Amino acid sequence: MDGKTTIRYLQNWIRQKDYHPELQKDYFLKLAEEVGELSCAMRKGAKAPDTEHIQGTIDEEIWDVIYYAIAIANLYDVDLEAVIRRKAEINEIRYPSLVRFEENR
Repeated sequence: MDGKTTIRYLQNWIRQKDYHPELQKDYFLKLAEEVGELSCAMRKGAKAPDTEHIQGTIDEEIWDVIYYAIAIANLYDVDLEAVIRRKAEINEIRYPSLVRFEENR
């Protein structure tokens, strides 16, 4: 990877390979399952030693949580890039910070 993977690319990629609107509940159950697996990995402090050995680690489980969250966003036609931008604006009002959200980064 080149470090330039966008949310839009991930949404499109996941939509192409894994889009089954009839399985809404199943996607949510998978997300909940993956959150549980992430919790276990965190409790164990299971950080991957490198990018080749990620099975059962925080590294792997974080991706699984992100994957299913994006898959659910796709089922509801949520434009995550637009939502991220808007939510950053809302959060800036609620929780002012010197760190600003910058688009196209």
